[in-house]
Amino acid sequence: MAAAAAAAGGARDPFEEKLIRVTLWLKKLYGDKPVPRYEVNERTVDILHEVMECNEERDRDVSLLIEDMKDQAAKYEAEAKYWQDILEESLGLSVDSLSQEATTDLNDLVESAMALEVEDTSLTSFYGAINYMTSELFKTKSKNEEMELKLNTLTKKLASTLTMEKQLEEDIKKITESQEAENAKAASRSKNLIFLEKKSEDLKIRVKDAEKQLIATGLDQSLTHEALVKLSEELAAVQEKLKPLKKEVESYHDLPPSIALARVMVEEARNELVRAFLSFQEKPWTKSSQGRSRLCLSS
Repeated sequence: MAAAAAAAGGARDPFEEKLIRVTLWLKKLYGDKPVPRYEVNERTVDILHEVMECNEERDRDVSLLIEDMKDQAAKYEAEAKYWQDILEESLGLSVDSLSQEATTDLNDLVESAMALEVEDTSLTSFYGAINYMTSELFKTKSKNEEMELKLNTLTKKLASTLTMEKQLEEDIKKITESQEAENAKAASRSKNLIFLEKKSEDLKIRVKDAEKQLIATGLDQSLTHEALVKLSEELAAVQEKLKPLKKEVESYHDLPPSIALARVMVEEARNELVRAFLSFQEKPWTKSSQGRSRLCLSS
């Protein structure tokens, strides 16, 4: 029967074992108070089981520490009783026999020894502890000065950063206001542009309607706006083509307007040439020169 129960216990599910341990731990933890309800599933049970193990481990550590402190206290009490017996037997000193001033000095000595964490009350231990504490004090002061310097530097940087942040906020505010004004202007311009576009389309439609009405009343289509614009463009193109022709015509302006007038001008030029030749012959020239002159005249 016991073997069957053991076999059944050995075949128990790990989840059930954890649940049983957690349930017993919670009952022990809350005592007479009811255990708070919680959702029983693998995750919650695993978390509670882990917390239980940590709690039990901490309780074991605390128990060991308490036992160690009890042992230390017992040793200190035994050592104190030992020295108290020696003082009473050898010197006849006891706490009751000491004066108030001696008791105060003794308490101060004990408190100083505990504050300096010395093993005994000898001068060597006190001097060593005082030197160590003085060195630690200097280190702490030096570290405090260094930290104060860093704090001042960080304070200055923080003040500069706050000033810069304030300036940036003001700049952002100004930029935002300017952007809002520009957006308002852009929206107004956009509305005006849309209005002008619609107005232009409306005017185009009206012009076309008016042209249709004029054409229907018998107006020549060549007098419409589009026809006039097209004629203006063609006229400009023709004027551009006429510019080189005008320059070529200007080169013939010095010529006579008829062939008869040209013949008269040629005859006048010939008579002028003869008169020049006759005046040339009246001068004394050599025979060779006269011969050349005759030759030139005959030719």
